[in-house]
Amino acid sequence: MTAFILHDQNSAPEAAKPLLEKSKKAFGRVPGLHAVMAESPELLNGYQVLHGLFLDSSFDADEKTVVWQTINVEHACHYCVPAHTGIAKAMKVSDEINNALRDETPLPTPKLEALRDFTLAMVRQRGELEAAQLDAFYAAGYSQQNVLEVILGLSQKVMSNYTNHIAQTPVDQAFQVFAWEKK
Repeated sequence: MTAFILHDQNSAPEAAKPLLEKSKKAFGRVPGLHAVMAESPELLNGYQVLHGLFLDSSFDADEKTVVWQTINVEHACHYCVPAHTGIAKAMKVSDEINNALRDETPLPTPKLEALRDFTLAMVRQRGELEAAQLDAFYAAGYSQQNVLEVILGLSQKVMSNYTNHIAQTPVDQAFQVFAWEKK
Protein backbone atom coordinates (compact mmCIF):
# COMPACT_ATOMS: atom_id res chain seq x y z
CA MET A 1 0.00 0.00 0.00
CA THR A 2 1.27 3.45 -0.86
CA ALA A 3 1.66 5.73 2.15
CA PHE A 4 -0.33 8.94 2.18
CA ILE A 5 1.61 12.19 2.21
CA LEU A 6 1.52 14.42 5.27
CA HIS A 7 1.55 17.71 3.39
CA ASP A 8 3.02 20.99 4.56
CA GLN A 9 3.04 24.41 2.92
CA ASN A 10 5.79 23.30 0.52
CA SER A 11 4.30 20.01 -0.69
CA ALA A 12 0.58 20.76 -0.64
CA PRO A 13 -1.38 21.39 -3.81
CA GLU A 14 -1.73 25.14 -4.39
CA ALA A 15 -5.44 25.18 -3.51
CA ALA A 16 -4.71 23.51 -0.14
CA LYS A 17 -2.08 26.00 1.00
CA PRO A 18 -4.52 28.62 2.34
CA LEU A 19 -6.50 25.84 4.03
CA LEU A 20 -3.37 24.58 5.79
CA GLU A 21 -2.65 28.15 6.87
CA LYS A 22 -6.18 28.35 8.29
CA SER A 23 -5.53 25.12 10.22
CA LYS A 24 -2.25 26.47 11.54
CA LYS A 25 -3.94 29.65 12.76
CA ALA A 26 -6.77 27.68 14.41
CA PHE A 27 -4.61 25.01 16.10
CA GLY A 28 -1.14 26.55 16.29
CA ARG A 29 0.10 23.82 13.95
CA VAL A 30 -1.19 21.71 11.08
CA PRO A 31 -2.88 18.60 12.53
CA GLY A 32 -1.87 15.36 10.83
CA LEU A 33 -5.43 14.81 9.63
CA HIS A 34 -5.38 18.14 7.81
CA ALA A 35 -1.94 17.37 6.40
CA VAL A 36 -3.33 14.16 4.86
CA MET A 37 -6.56 15.79 3.68
CA ALA A 38 -4.55 18.51 1.89
CA GLU A 39 -3.98 16.05 -0.97
CA SER A 40 -7.61 16.82 -1.81
CA PRO A 41 -8.18 20.53 -1.16
CA GLU A 42 -11.90 19.90 -1.66
CA LEU A 43 -11.99 17.35 1.16
CA LEU A 44 -9.99 19.55 3.52
CA ASN A 45 -12.19 22.55 2.72
CA GLY A 46 -15.36 20.51 3.24
CA TYR A 47 -14.05 19.17 6.53
CA GLN A 48 -13.14 22.63 7.78
CA VAL A 49 -16.55 24.00 6.78
CA LEU A 50 -18.42 21.15 8.50
CA HIS A 51 -16.23 21.50 11.60
CA GLY A 52 -17.06 25.20 11.83
CA LEU A 53 -20.76 24.56 11.32
CA PHE A 54 -20.84 21.86 14.01
CA LEU A 55 -19.00 24.17 16.41
CA ASP A 56 -21.77 26.71 15.76
CA SER A 57 -24.53 24.16 16.44
CA SER A 58 -26.86 24.48 19.41
CA PHE A 59 -25.02 21.75 21.34
CA ASP A 60 -22.89 22.80 24.32
CA ALA A 61 -19.27 21.62 24.71
CA ASP A 62 -20.26 18.45 26.57
CA GLU A 63 -22.84 17.54 23.94
CA LYS A 64 -20.50 18.24 21.02
CA THR A 65 -17.95 15.98 22.68
CA VAL A 66 -20.56 13.24 23.16
CA VAL A 67 -21.47 13.33 19.47
CA TRP A 68 -17.87 13.45 18.23
CA GLN A 69 -16.45 10.83 20.58
CA THR A 70 -19.40 8.46 20.28
CA ILE A 71 -18.79 8.34 16.53
CA ASN A 72 -15.00 8.20 16.89
CA VAL A 73 -15.20 5.29 19.35
CA GLU A 74 -17.81 3.42 17.31
CA HIS A 75 -15.62 3.81 14.21
CA ALA A 76 -12.53 2.84 16.29
CA CYS A 77 -10.60 5.87 15.02
CA HIS A 78 -7.08 5.62 16.42
CA TYR A 79 -6.45 9.29 15.57
CA CYS A 80 -9.70 11.08 16.40
CA VAL A 81 -10.31 9.60 19.86
CA PRO A 82 -7.00 10.97 21.23
CA ALA A 83 -7.38 14.24 19.30
CA HIS A 84 -10.91 14.84 20.59
CA THR A 85 -9.83 13.93 24.10
CA GLY A 86 -7.38 16.83 23.93
CA ILE A 87 -9.95 19.08 22.25
CA ALA A 88 -12.50 18.22 24.95
CA LYS A 89 -10.01 19.11 27.67
CA ALA A 90 -9.41 22.46 25.95
CA MET A 91 -13.20 22.95 25.85
CA LYS A 92 -13.35 22.28 29.63
CA VAL A 93 -15.26 19.01 29.27
CA SER A 94 -14.85 16.96 32.44
CA ASP A 95 -12.61 13.91 32.66
CA GLU A 96 -15.69 12.01 33.84
CA ILE A 97 -17.38 12.60 30.48
CA ASN A 98 -14.17 12.09 28.50
CA ASN A 99 -13.37 8.78 30.20
CA ALA A 100 -16.94 7.48 29.94
CA LEU A 101 -16.91 8.11 26.20
CA ARG A 102 -13.47 6.56 25.66
CA ASP A 103 -14.24 3.55 27.87
CA GLU A 104 -17.88 3.13 26.74
CA THR A 105 -19.12 3.35 30.33
CA PRO A 106 -22.18 5.28 31.58
CA LEU A 107 -22.22 9.05 31.20
CA PRO A 108 -22.99 11.24 34.23
CA THR A 109 -26.46 12.36 33.14
CA PRO A 110 -29.43 10.64 31.49
CA LYS A 111 -29.62 13.44 28.91
CA LEU A 112 -26.02 12.91 27.75
CA GLU A 113 -26.61 9.14 27.72
CA ALA A 114 -29.68 9.70 25.52
CA LEU A 115 -27.52 11.74 23.13
CA ARG A 116 -24.94 8.95 22.97
CA ASP A 117 -27.67 6.32 22.41
CA PHE A 118 -29.23 8.40 19.66
CA THR A 119 -25.88 9.08 17.98
CA LEU A 120 -24.99 5.37 18.09
CA ALA A 121 -28.36 4.50 16.58
CA MET A 122 -27.75 6.99 13.77
CA VAL A 123 -24.36 5.44 13.03
CA ARG A 124 -25.36 1.79 13.36
CA GLN A 125 -28.71 2.11 11.57
CA ARG A 126 -27.47 4.57 8.95
CA GLY A 127 -30.25 7.02 9.73
CA GLU A 128 -33.03 4.40 9.54
CA LEU A 129 -34.38 5.10 13.04
CA GLU A 130 -37.65 3.92 14.47
CA ALA A 131 -40.25 6.35 15.81
CA ALA A 132 -39.59 5.11 19.37
CA GLN A 133 -35.91 6.07 19.07
CA LEU A 134 -36.80 9.59 17.97
CA ASP A 135 -39.44 9.85 20.71
CA ALA A 136 -36.89 8.81 23.35
CA PHE A 137 -34.47 11.47 22.07
CA TYR A 138 -37.16 14.15 22.22
CA ALA A 139 -38.26 12.98 25.68
CA ALA A 140 -34.68 13.50 26.90
CA GLY A 141 -34.99 17.19 25.99
CA TYR A 142 -33.65 17.26 22.44
CA SER A 143 -35.32 18.69 19.34
CA GLN A 144 -35.62 18.13 15.61
CA GLN A 145 -32.82 20.67 15.23
CA ASN A 146 -30.63 18.43 17.39
CA VAL A 147 -31.48 15.40 15.22
CA LEU A 148 -30.19 17.29 12.20
CA GLU A 149 -27.12 18.53 14.09
CA VAL A 150 -26.20 14.93 14.95
CA ILE A 151 -26.32 14.24 11.20
CA LEU A 152 -24.00 17.22 10.66
CA GLY A 153 -21.54 15.94 13.28
CA LEU A 154 -21.71 12.45 11.80
CA SER A 155 -20.95 13.83 8.34
CA GLN A 156 -17.85 15.57 9.68
CA LYS A 157 -16.66 12.49 11.55
CA VAL A 158 -17.13 10.15 8.56
CA MET A 159 -14.74 12.39 6.64
CA SER A 160 -12.08 12.31 9.35
CA ASN A 161 -12.50 8.74 10.63
CA TYR A 162 -12.46 7.20 7.15
CA THR A 163 -9.48 9.31 6.09
CA ASN A 164 -7.55 8.23 9.17
CA HIS A 165 -8.37 4.56 8.60
CA ILE A 166 -7.23 4.65 4.98
CA ALA A 167 -4.19 6.90 5.52
CA GLN A 168 -3.21 5.41 8.90
CA THR A 169 -2.62 9.00 10.03
CA PRO A 170 -0.07 9.12 12.85
CA VAL A 171 -1.41 10.63 16.07
CA ASP A 172 -0.05 14.14 16.60
CA GLN A 173 2.58 14.43 19.29
CA ALA A 174 0.32 16.73 21.34
CA PHE A 175 -2.32 13.98 21.53
CA GLN A 176 -0.11 10.90 21.98
CA VAL A 177 -0.61 11.16 25.75
CA PHE A 178 -4.28 10.33 25.06
CA ALA A 179 -3.56 7.24 22.90
CA TRP A 180 -6.52 4.90 22.65
CA GLU A 181 -7.50 1.51 21.28
CA LYS A 182 -10.98 0.04 21.00
CA LYS A 183 -11.65 -2.62 23.62
